[in-house]
Amino acid sequence: MIYFLEDDSGIRSFVLYALSSSGFEAEGFELPSQFYHALEERIPDLLLLDIMLPEEDGISILKKLRANPETNSMPIIMLTAKGTEYDKVTGLDSGADDYISKPFGTMELISRIKALLRRTGNSESAEKITAGGVTVFPSLHEVYSENTRIQLTLKEYELLLIMLKNKGFVFSRDDLLSKVWGYDFSGESRTVDVHIRTLRSKLGSCGEIIETIRGVGYRIK
Repeated sequence: MIYFLEDDSGIRSFVLYALSSSGFEAEGFELPSQFYHALEERIPDLLLLDIMLPEEDGISILKKLRANPETNSMPIIMLTAKGTEYDKVTGLDSGADDYISKPFGTMELISRIKALLRRTGNSESAEKITAGGVTVFPSLHEVYSENTRIQLTLKEYELLLIMLKNKGFVFSRDDLLSKVWGYDFSGESRTVDVHIRTLRSKLGSCGEIIETIRGVGYRIK
């Protein structure tokens, strides 16, 4: 989970969409009070934090998070229009792990997020889901087959993840169409079959963990 504290609704929506499209679970907040409330329920894997905010500025929030034993190791990227060297130094000296100035490119943002998650929550400690030689690190959006990292399309990744999270459960083609593609139309079930075939191929010898249930659909053994 990635939290994004930003009072500009346009930027917030854009970044949340980019994160979601890249396979990350993300939640945005306009006000620090909303963020603090969510923090009581769940501590995220990473925080994107603006500096210029209503109620309380980002540097003050950063210092509080670093002073709290429960959040002092949480990865934090400052994402702000303040781009002078002094502002960057202030943010980094206050405990930020990285600093990105607005405007920024989506690819750079996603790359920096993945790099920080790799550094602070490496493959040994990050949350992972495994089955039959396949390992997925949801917070890093990475997939390994027999310790070799493989590249999947977003739909292939989503197919694999939803079945791994429900090992043993049989998904019909219509179930997968609805959950992964967002629509329900049995005439498009071939779309699922094609993606399962390419997914098995990319998983190599581990592809056999995806079992075909004749006349029904698929499951992870």
